[in-house]
Amino acid sequence: MSSSAKSALLEEYALIAHALSAPARLMILEQLAQMERGVEALAGKTGLTTANCSQHLQQLRRAGLVASRRDGNAVIYRLTDARTLELMELLRIVAERNRAEVEHILRGLAGGGETPEAISRDVLAARLSEGSVTILDIRPADEYAAGHIPGALNAALTDLDRIIPSLDPDAEIVAYCRGPYCIYAHQAVAALRKRGLNARRLEGGLPEWREDGLPVLAERP
Repeated sequence: MSSSAKSALLEEYALIAHALSAPARLMILEQLAQMERGVEALAGKTGLTTANCSQHLQQLRRAGLVASRRDGNAVIYRLTDARTLELMELLRIVAERNRAEVEHILRGLAGGGETPEAISRDVLAARLSEGSVTILDIRPADEYAAGHIPGALNAALTDLDRIIPSLDPDAEIVAYCRGPYCIYAHQAVAALRKRGLNARRLEGGLPEWREDGLPVLAERP
């Protein structure tokens, strides 16, 4: 391969890396992994201004990570390729293995203790068919309505104290949220374990579960 061709290829690869280099753009990708959304909805979900969110979306679109369609006057965005989820997961793994600060943050979310090992999606699917597990979806209600694991209870972190008395103290509880960057499941597991319940989080989240071809239930509008 000529040096010019290799340089051109590396420029293209670097474009992807650059698109992933901003926390705001990772938040946008996390949201689009749940469902397609317009700019205003994405801005509301991520806490960005509409103008700033639009600028980040253009960066992601130039890198080929998101695509868009028209719906009347609105522009609706979606992930271009589900393999982007794998790339996001690899970023998490590399960061956890090589950045001590990441481990420190995760320990903080776990209340300072050891983070329990996540349960794999295959194992959860088997236990779901046996009816031997309680599943908690810790995402906001609109994301739950757009698609969730069948049988999962939707509960925000602020709802946990209210629903804990209704949970089976002898059952394993598995919490999940948006995917590799979502901290809701970590926080929920820490709160449940503090109350003496056997809780773990799901490896990945709803997007990864869906991409594995496992069943997803959506509520009718």
